[in-house]
Amino acid sequence: MSRLQILLADDHKVMREGLRMLINAQPDMEVVGEADHGQGAIALLQKLQPDLIVMDISMPELDGLEATERLQGLHPHIKILTLTRHTDKGYLQQMLKAGASGYVLKQSVSEELVRAIRAVVAGQTYVDPALTDQLVTKFIGSGSSRSSHAESTLSLREEEVLRCIAWGFLNKAIASRLEISVKTVEAHKAHAMQKMGMKNRIDIVRYALLRGWLQNV
Repeated sequence: MSRLQILLADDHKVMREGLRMLINAQPDMEVVGEADHGQGAIALLQKLQPDLIVMDISMPELDGLEATERLQGLHPHIKILTLTRHTDKGYLQQMLKAGASGYVLKQSVSEELVRAIRAVVAGQTYVDPALTDQLVTKFIGSGSSRSSHAESTLSLREEEVLRCIAWGFLNKAIASRLEISVKTVEAHKAHAMQKMGMKNRIDIVRYALLRGWLQNV
């Protein structure tokens, strides 16, 4: 069985050494490259073509947020997992909006990172359990009274589309999974978001967390 090829982007050498030991100890993973800033991560991605990048936020030259935005523009299918000490929900929202598929805290146990890597590579969205309460609280506080009524009006297909988006699937993959056209996926997505008062993917992830769609995925 081929091993997952992982690129590390973190400006702290000791942190990278620890991550490399942890990841290489897994039977299905290996670190194939390391960068100490975002620009280096972009260069190595083009050379190594890894399955996933574990990306810190605070780095010199080009930080994790800018690097993620550029990487998504250059290679939209690359999986990026944020690994950071930042617990502020603002960073979480920015990284998800930039295109990261997961967000894990360095303060969490090592098994959390391994679990997140497997989830993100499988096409799912993963948020550190320590932060899910923040997302749910904000979703509830942003006007869930309207959402609770709209929820009952979501069609089964609209809910399926929202669920797939929260798991990290792109429109083409959702269309194949549900055996419908990409245009139909886009229509269901637009109708569901309008009903729920959602503005972007972050709102969909919040709703998915509230409904428990991201638990044990």
